[in-house]
Amino acid sequence: MPKVNKSARGKHRWIGFQLDVEDCSRHECEIFFSDIFVNVSWRLFDFKKIDGLYYGVIKTPLESYIDAKDIINKQDKSSTITSSGKIKLVRERMSLK
Repeated sequence: MPKVNKSARGKHRWIGFQLDVEDCSRHECEIFFSDIFVNVSWRLFDFKKIDGLYYGVIKTPLESYIDAKDIINKQDKSSTITSSGKIKLVRERMSLK
């Protein structure tokens, strides 16, 4: 079966975020995002603890990007750091890989 071409996959954005919590696992982070993202499609890619803070990268569709950013920044314990159309750029900016 042939692959779906690039234009048919849809556009998306990668959002780098920070969680300011004492202790958090990847699973707890996924639960946190599924609670706050009611009508936004997302997927968690990276999640790492650096110097006592948790950093990660999520992928959202381009149509939901602004809403997702706003929702993350409205939470007390989370904030966005950077975003891009390429995960490589987000990872470089946040020193994740």
